[in-house]
Amino acid sequence: MKILVATDGSKNALRAVKFAIMLDQSLKARGSITLISVHDDTALRHAQRFVGKKAVDEYLRDLSEADLVPARRLLDKAGARHDMIIRTGHVASEIAAAATTGKFEMIVLGCKGRSALKDLLIGSVAHRVSELAKTPVTLIK
Repeated sequence: MKILVATDGSKNALRAVKFAIMLDQSLKARGSITLISVHDDTALRHAQRFVGKKAVDEYLRDLSEADLVPARRLLDKAGARHDMIIRTGHVASEIAAAATTGKFEMIVLGCKGRSALKDLLIGSVAHRVSELAKTPVTLIK
């Protein structure tokens, strides 16, 4: 099974990685786990005029690589076959698009556990991914 796990370095994201490892290990024919880290570059587009697009891209890549470190350690320790994707853009859209183009069979994400009222007012990445994705989505608390 090809599993896409979105991670931002948070405790909830690491729980999602642990779930993906458990699922992968429970399958007779082990598959692969791909970590995806996406940072929204919208707020930094203005800064590009002053520091350049390359500097902003490098900054966001550094953030993503740092977010991926704890998840990669968990996967290495478990002996799980894995790789990673780093993207910038609208987070939910990029995760859903990566799942489709990569022909993943499942998306696993940690959810922050905010109240329903806050999600209604400001939305959540997990909610948006579940709306956008054609791939099954598993949310981990």
